[in-house]
Amino acid sequence: MDGAQAPAKVKTATESGVRIITLNDPGTLNAAGLELMRDLSAAVDAAIGDPAVRAIVITGEGRGFCSGANLSGRGDGGGGGAVTSNDGPNQALLRTYNPFVSSIRRSPKPLVAAVNGVAAGVGVSLALACDLVVAAESSYFLLAFRRIGLVPDGGATWLLPRLIGKARAMELMLLGEKLPAPTALDWGLINRCVPDAEVMPKAMELAIALANGPKSLGMTRNLIWEAMDAAWHDQVEAEAYAQGEAGRTEDSREGVMAFAQKRPAQFKGK
Repeated sequence: MDGAQAPAKVKTATESGVRIITLNDPGTLNAAGLELMRDLSAAVDAAIGDPAVRAIVITGEGRGFCSGANLSGRGDGGGGGAVTSNDGPNQALLRTYNPFVSSIRRSPKPLVAAVNGVAAGVGVSLALACDLVVAAESSYFLLAFRRIGLVPDGGATWLLPRLIGKARAMELMLLGEKLPAPTALDWGLINRCVPDAEVMPKAMELAIALANGPKSLGMTRNLIWEAMDAAWHDQVEAEAYAQGEAGRTEDSREGVMAFAQKRPAQFKGK
């Protein structure tokens, strides 16, 4: 129909304090073109800024989580690797993809990835930038940049060696072979591998548990991210500062009182 708007590249919904953010370009298996990435960044920023949201789930519409850069859509700006320049760094990565994964790393609210199909290229980075990853048994992870003469991006070369070690990271990125979700679980890359129909229920179960937790969970997830490349002295000092901040929250007071009264704590995320 003339004048009809294209469907939004990202959909959002809120349930039990959890903001569900769904990549919504199923025809491309949710390829991460610049339009989708801008919508995704805006959706995550809105979730972080909404006091009613206490945890975030990121998933994909249809048969895939995210198939990586939109290599067929250079007019859209493509994605990590799709936009190249004759001299200097990839501007799409510097201006869009890297700021997004960096903002995810600094989120004050925990995130869960529900990987419902292929996670390829920068889609792997999007999933692993979340704190917990739930994957369908039929899903897989793929870093096949070698096939197109490019390098892994979106933080993949930082994340993978730290999560699964140098040997396995080299294997995934140099050979470019599929990593089935059950093997990803065995390698410690993800947290849960469940039957396909249980991906979102399990992801929501974990996210609701996070949403019902204290504000200090956001501080904890940030401490863990910082610890991945922090010196010992810097990390224990960061813990001390975070503990001071956590001890001043309403949730901490409620937790101590609930412990003394031998009852479950009722946290408010404050």
